[in-house]
Amino acid sequence: MTAIRRHPESVTLMSFAAGALAEPLSAACSVHVSMCAQCRGELRDMELVGATLLGSTPMGAGRVAVPAKPREVQLGAHTGDGVRNRDGLPGPLARNYGLALDQIPWKRLAPGVWQHHLELSPGAEGELYFIKLAPGFRLPLHGHTGAELTVVLTGAFTDASGEFRRGDMQDIDNSIEHQPVGDKQEGCICLVAAEGPYLLKG
Repeated sequence: MTAIRRHPESVTLMSFAAGALAEPLSAACSVHVSMCAQCRGELRDMELVGATLLGSTPMGAGRVAVPAKPREVQLGAHTGDGVRNRDGLPGPLARNYGLALDQIPWKRLAPGVWQHHLELSPGAEGELYFIKLAPGFRLPLHGHTGAELTVVLTGAFTDASGEFRRGDMQDIDNSIEHQPVGDKQEGCICLVAAEGPYLLKG
Protein backbone atom coordinates (compact mmCIF):
# COMPACT_ATOMS: atom_id res chain seq x y z
CA MET A 1 0.00 0.00 0.00
CA THR A 2 1.27 3.47 -0.90
CA ALA A 3 2.30 5.53 2.14
CA ILE A 4 0.34 8.74 2.68
CA ARG A 5 2.80 11.62 2.45
CA ARG A 6 0.65 14.74 2.32
CA HIS A 7 -1.64 15.80 5.13
CA PRO A 8 -3.82 18.76 6.15
CA GLU A 9 -2.09 21.76 7.66
CA SER A 10 -1.88 21.66 11.46
CA VAL A 11 -4.34 24.56 11.78
CA THR A 12 -6.83 22.68 9.58
CA LEU A 13 -6.54 19.54 11.68
CA MET A 14 -6.90 21.57 14.89
CA SER A 15 -10.02 23.26 13.54
CA PHE A 16 -11.37 19.83 12.58
CA ALA A 17 -10.71 18.50 16.09
CA ALA A 18 -12.52 21.53 17.54
CA GLY A 19 -15.51 21.12 15.21
CA ALA A 20 -14.84 24.55 13.72
CA LEU A 21 -14.58 23.65 10.01
CA ALA A 22 -17.33 24.29 7.50
CA GLU A 23 -19.33 21.15 6.69
CA PRO A 24 -17.65 20.24 3.36
CA LEU A 25 -14.14 20.81 4.76
CA SER A 26 -15.00 18.70 7.81
CA ALA A 27 -16.24 15.91 5.53
CA ALA A 28 -12.97 15.91 3.56
CA CYS A 29 -10.92 15.83 6.77
CA SER A 30 -13.01 12.92 8.04
CA VAL A 31 -12.26 10.97 4.85
CA HIS A 32 -8.52 11.70 5.04
CA VAL A 33 -8.37 10.78 8.73
CA SER A 34 -10.17 7.50 7.99
CA MET A 35 -7.33 6.66 5.58
CA CYS A 36 -4.36 8.08 7.53
CA ALA A 37 -3.02 6.53 10.76
CA GLN A 38 -0.67 9.48 11.33
CA CYS A 39 -3.50 12.02 11.33
CA ARG A 40 -5.68 9.79 13.50
CA GLY A 41 -2.89 9.81 16.08
CA GLU A 42 -2.44 13.59 15.87
CA LEU A 43 -6.20 14.08 16.15
CA ARG A 44 -6.36 11.92 19.29
CA ASP A 45 -3.54 13.96 20.82
CA MET A 46 -5.29 17.24 20.01
CA GLU A 47 -8.54 16.01 21.50
CA LEU A 48 -6.76 14.85 24.67
CA VAL A 49 -5.07 18.23 25.08
CA GLY A 50 -8.38 20.02 24.48
CA ALA A 51 -10.17 17.77 26.94
CA THR A 52 -7.46 18.35 29.55
CA LEU A 53 -7.70 22.12 29.15
CA LEU A 54 -11.48 22.03 29.38
CA GLY A 55 -11.60 19.41 32.13
CA SER A 56 -13.79 17.07 30.08
CA THR A 57 -13.59 13.67 28.39
CA PRO A 58 -12.41 13.57 24.74
CA MET A 59 -14.99 12.47 22.16
CA GLY A 60 -12.63 10.11 20.34
CA ALA A 61 -10.65 10.75 17.18
CA GLY A 62 -12.68 11.43 14.10
CA ARG A 63 -16.08 11.53 15.82
CA VAL A 64 -17.52 14.36 13.76
CA ALA A 65 -20.70 15.09 11.87
CA VAL A 66 -20.46 14.50 8.14
CA PRO A 67 -23.24 15.37 5.70
CA ALA A 68 -25.21 12.20 5.16
CA LYS A 69 -28.42 10.53 4.10
CA PRO A 70 -29.99 10.50 6.67
CA ARG A 71 -28.55 13.80 7.88
CA GLU A 72 -26.04 14.35 10.69
CA VAL A 73 -24.77 10.83 11.19
CA GLN A 74 -22.04 10.73 13.84
CA LEU A 75 -18.89 8.85 12.87
CA GLY A 76 -17.18 6.72 15.50
CA ALA A 77 -13.43 6.54 16.00
CA HIS A 78 -11.56 5.56 12.85
CA THR A 79 -9.62 2.38 13.42
CA GLY A 80 -8.84 1.37 9.85
CA ASP A 81 -5.46 2.07 8.31
CA GLY A 82 -6.30 3.12 4.79
CA VAL A 83 -8.81 0.28 4.38
CA ARG A 84 -11.56 0.95 1.89
CA ASN A 85 -15.04 -0.50 2.03
CA ARG A 86 -15.69 -3.33 -0.39
CA ASP A 87 -17.34 -0.79 -2.71
CA GLY A 88 -14.03 1.03 -3.12
CA LEU A 89 -14.87 4.23 -1.22
CA PRO A 90 -13.59 5.17 2.26
CA GLY A 91 -16.07 4.31 5.00
CA PRO A 92 -17.36 7.84 5.72
CA LEU A 93 -18.38 8.33 2.08
CA ALA A 94 -19.76 4.85 1.51
CA ARG A 95 -21.83 4.87 4.69
CA ASN A 96 -23.15 8.40 4.51
CA TYR A 97 -23.95 8.62 0.80
CA GLY A 98 -24.72 5.00 -0.04
CA LEU A 99 -22.44 5.10 -3.07
CA ALA A 100 -19.98 2.64 -4.53
CA LEU A 101 -17.04 3.80 -6.63
CA ASP A 102 -18.52 2.25 -9.76
CA GLN A 103 -21.96 3.75 -9.06
CA ILE A 104 -21.06 7.44 -9.03
CA PRO A 105 -23.38 9.21 -11.53
CA TRP A 106 -20.71 11.25 -13.28
CA LYS A 107 -21.47 14.44 -15.21
CA ARG A 108 -19.02 15.17 -18.04
CA LEU A 109 -17.52 18.66 -17.77
CA ALA A 110 -14.95 18.46 -20.56
CA PRO A 111 -13.00 15.79 -22.45
CA GLY A 112 -11.45 13.52 -19.80
CA VAL A 113 -13.03 15.43 -16.87
CA TRP A 114 -16.12 14.41 -14.86
CA GLN A 115 -17.76 15.69 -11.69
CA HIS A 116 -20.46 14.62 -9.22
CA HIS A 117 -21.75 16.98 -6.50
CA LEU A 118 -22.62 15.61 -3.06
CA GLU A 119 -25.55 17.02 -1.14
CA LEU A 120 -24.87 19.05 2.00
CA SER A 121 -27.12 19.68 4.97
CA PRO A 122 -29.78 22.38 4.49
CA GLY A 123 -28.20 25.81 4.95
CA ALA A 124 -24.61 24.52 4.80
CA GLU A 125 -22.22 26.68 2.79
CA GLY A 126 -19.55 25.54 0.36
CA GLU A 127 -19.25 22.64 -2.05
CA LEU A 128 -18.43 18.95 -1.78
CA TYR A 129 -17.93 16.88 -4.93
CA PHE A 130 -16.05 14.10 -6.66
CA ILE A 131 -13.80 14.97 -9.57
CA LYS A 132 -12.49 12.38 -12.02
CA LEU A 133 -9.59 12.91 -14.43
CA ALA A 134 -8.79 10.44 -17.20
CA PRO A 135 -5.10 9.50 -17.59
CA GLY A 136 -3.11 12.55 -18.69
CA PHE A 137 -6.08 14.93 -18.70
CA ARG A 138 -6.07 18.17 -16.73
CA LEU A 139 -8.39 20.66 -15.11
CA PRO A 140 -8.34 24.24 -16.40
CA LEU A 141 -5.99 26.63 -14.61
CA HIS A 142 -8.02 28.03 -11.72
CA GLY A 143 -7.91 29.88 -8.41
CA HIS A 144 -10.19 29.71 -5.39
CA THR A 145 -12.57 31.89 -3.41
CA GLY A 146 -11.60 30.31 -0.08
CA ALA A 147 -10.04 27.18 1.37
CA GLU A 148 -10.05 23.98 -0.67
CA LEU A 149 -9.25 20.45 0.54
CA THR A 150 -8.71 17.64 -1.97
CA VAL A 151 -8.36 13.98 -0.97
CA VAL A 152 -7.14 11.48 -3.56
CA LEU A 153 -9.34 8.37 -3.55
CA THR A 154 -7.81 6.49 -6.49
CA GLY A 155 -4.85 7.07 -8.79
CA ALA A 156 -2.86 10.30 -8.56
CA PHE A 157 -2.57 13.86 -9.82
CA THR A 158 0.22 16.39 -10.08
CA ASP A 159 0.35 20.17 -10.13
CA ALA A 160 3.03 22.81 -9.51
CA SER A 161 3.26 21.76 -5.85
CA GLY A 162 4.04 18.10 -6.60
CA GLU A 163 2.37 14.70 -6.79
CA PHE A 164 -0.62 13.55 -4.73
CA ARG A 165 -1.47 9.85 -4.46
CA ARG A 166 -4.21 7.80 -2.79
CA GLY A 167 -4.97 9.14 0.71
CA ASP A 168 -2.94 12.33 0.23
CA MET A 169 -4.65 15.64 1.00
CA GLN A 170 -3.97 18.94 -0.72
CA ASP A 171 -4.78 21.86 1.62
CA ILE A 172 -4.81 25.21 -0.21
CA ASP A 173 -6.39 28.65 0.07
CA ASN A 174 -7.37 31.54 -2.18
CA SER A 175 -3.74 32.56 -2.72
CA ILE A 176 -3.09 29.47 -4.88
CA GLU A 177 -3.71 28.95 -8.59
CA HIS A 178 -3.11 25.49 -10.03
CA GLN A 179 -3.91 23.04 -12.82
CA PRO A 180 -4.08 19.41 -11.62
CA VAL A 181 -3.19 16.73 -14.18
CA GLY A 182 -4.33 13.11 -13.85
CA ASP A 183 -1.66 10.41 -13.61
CA LYS A 184 -0.65 9.21 -17.09
CA GLN A 185 -1.43 5.56 -16.27
CA GLU A 186 -4.21 5.72 -13.69
CA GLY A 187 -5.85 9.13 -13.88
CA CYS A 188 -7.51 9.92 -10.54
CA ILE A 189 -10.71 10.25 -8.58
CA CYS A 190 -10.69 12.84 -5.80
CA LEU A 191 -13.02 14.25 -3.19
CA VAL A 192 -12.96 18.05 -3.26
CA ALA A 193 -14.30 20.29 -0.49
CA ALA A 194 -14.37 24.04 -1.07
CA GLU A 195 -15.60 27.10 0.81
CA GLY A 196 -16.69 28.64 -2.50
CA PRO A 197 -16.59 28.16 -6.26
CA TYR A 198 -13.31 28.03 -8.12
CA LEU A 199 -12.23 30.85 -10.44
CA LEU A 200 -11.27 29.89 -13.98
CA LYS A 201 -8.14 31.63 -15.24
CA GLY A 202 -7.99 30.37 -18.82
